[in-house]
Amino acid sequence: MVKADIAENIQETTGFSKKVSNELLETVFSLLKRTLETGEKIKIAGFGNFEVQQKKERKGRNPQTGETIIIESRRILSFKASSVLKKSLNRCDLDELLCEKL
Repeated sequence: MVKADIAENIQETTGFSKKVSNELLETVFSLLKRTLETGEKIKIAGFGNFEVQQKKERKGRNPQTGETIIIESRRILSFKASSVLKKSLNRCDLDELLCEKL
């Protein structure tokens, strides 16, 4: 699924125009991005948590030359799924007949 699919889904579900659906989606993504850039966590009930973590500087190796290099410190984004989402994802594995009815 790509962003256009999500916007189309919003349009079908809400009855909003295509333009409004796209603007709504862009606004949500922009808000999420700005929040993460400031280092704040995002917790979405029933979905999961997004968190920016700091990676320390470390030694690495260039695989082509074997030369030792320093990998700079950087920030990474991590996501941890909620237990509700995990159960939902695994529910279909347990009973495929039930999933077909959903």
